[in-house]
Amino acid sequence: MPKLLCVKPKRLIKVLKKIGFFVDHISGSHYILYRDDHSLPISVPFHNKDLKTGTLAGILKQAKLSRQKLIDLL
Repeated sequence: MPKLLCVKPKRLIKVLKKIGFFVDHISGSHYILYRDDHSLPISVPFHNKDLKTGTLAGILKQAKLSRQKLIDLL
């Protein structure tokens, strides 16, 4: 399994939009994204620094997106 990369939130949101997510609203410094077939929201903290690996891993798990697929979409 490939190692997680350092990813900025803006770039991750673009990747999530490519696979069908849309920004529903912004709550403080977090973007809340949904997908039509996915009932639970995904919260992405939007700061001007790389996401921590644990946070990124959690977001990928919620989005049902593998590490390799993330690397391919970046």
